[in-house]
Amino acid sequence: MPFTDSLKSAVTGHSVNTYFEAIAATAYTPMIDALLSYKEQYKLDDWLYYQLIRKTIQQISPKEVNYERYTVYKWFLLIQSGYGAMLKTGNGRLLFYVQTDEEIFNLPYYMRNGRQYVCLNFHDYNTVDFEKEQFTEVNMIDQEGKKAFTYKVTQLPNFRPGDYVEKDIMFSYYQDDYHFKVKLNPQIKTIFANYPVVDYESYFNIPISTETYNSLIPLLKKNTGGMSTKNGVDYLMRFTRYAFLFETDLKIYGQEKRLSPEQTLLYDQSDCEDRAALFFFLVKEIYNLPMIVLSFPNHVTMAVKFDKPVGKPILYKGSQYSVCEPTPQRRDLSIGKLLPALNKISYEVVYAYNPGNK
Repeated sequence: MPFTDSLKSAVTGHSVNTYFEAIAATAYTPMIDALLSYKEQYKLDDWLYYQLIRKTIQQISPKEVNYERYTVYKWFLLIQSGYGAMLKTGNGRLLFYVQTDEEIFNLPYYMRNGRQYVCLNFHDYNTVDFEKEQFTEVNMIDQEGKKAFTYKVTQLPNFRPGDYVEKDIMFSYYQDDYHFKVKLNPQIKTIFANYPVVDYESYFNIPISTETYNSLIPLLKKNTGGMSTKNGVDYLMRFTRYAFLFETDLKIYGQEKRLSPEQTLLYDQSDCEDRAALFFFLVKEIYNLPMIVLSFPNHVTMAVKFDKPVGKPILYKGSQYSVCEPTPQRRDLSIGKLLPALNKISYEVVYAYNPGNK
C-alpha cells in the first residue's frame, strides 16, 4: 500500500479518487485475507472487526500524521472486506459512512438508493452543520452486493489475564457489607470509546468478558443462593443501585452515552440507563426471568416478572411485571415501588426480554 503524503487536508473527490487508484494498484489482497481470517478465527462482530482495521491502519498510516490518508485506508479495507461504505468531502473534511440497517441514535446519516449510511468518524470533528455545509459523495465503488454493517456486539475478545486490573466494589445490603474484587480490563474503554447509541435490545445484550464474569457472577450467585427469587433480585437491584456513584451523561461526557454492563462496572460513575443494563444482565444470568425496560421522558427503569407480582404491577401483553429501580433515589424504593414523580407520566416499553423467545 502506498505510504506517500499525497493526500492532504484539502481533500476533494478527485484527490480521493486518485489516491484510491494508487491503493488499488498495490498488492493489498494478503492484508485483506489476513484480516478476514482473523475475524473468522476469533468470531469478531463487525464493530470489533472495525476496531481491528483501525489498529491495523494506525500502524501503517498513523491518524495523527495524516488523518485523511488514515480515513481513506480504513474505508478501503472495509469495502474490500465486503461492507457497504462511502466517503463524502466538503470544506476540507472527509466523512466516512458505513451502510447499516440498524437504528443508530446519535450519528448523522443519509439515505442512498433506499439504504442507510451512518457516519463512522463524526466524533473526529467538533461540529458539522449539515444545513450550511455541503458535502459531495465520492462515488467510486459500486455498492451492489455489499453487506450491511451491524453494531451488535455478541462476544468480547479473549483478553489476556495479565491485561486485567482488580477493582474493589462494595455495597451494604441492609445490615451486611459485601465486598468484591472484580477483574476489569481497561481495553474495554478503548473498544467502546466511540460506540454509538444503539437500540436497547442490542445495548442490553452486550456480554461481559470472561475474566470479569468469573470474578463477579459466581460470588453473586453464592450470595443470593440461600435467598428466595424475590429477595435475590432485590439484592441485585441494591447492588446495582448502591455500588456505584451516579452522574448524568451530560456532565460526564457532554452527550448521551450508554454504557455496556462491563463499562458500568469499570467506570466510577453511571446513570439510570447504564444501571438498567447492568441489572438486566445480572438478573438474566442468575435468574433468567422475563423483564421489560421502561423508558420515561427523563428516566429509564426496569420491571421483572415474578411468579406473583409485588406492589402495583406493570401490565404488558397480558403479563404482570414488578418495578425494580436500579438507580439511587432520594427514597429507598423497594421492589414494586415506582418513583412517585413518575406515577402519572406515560412511558414506553423499549425492550421486552422473554427467556422462552430465542
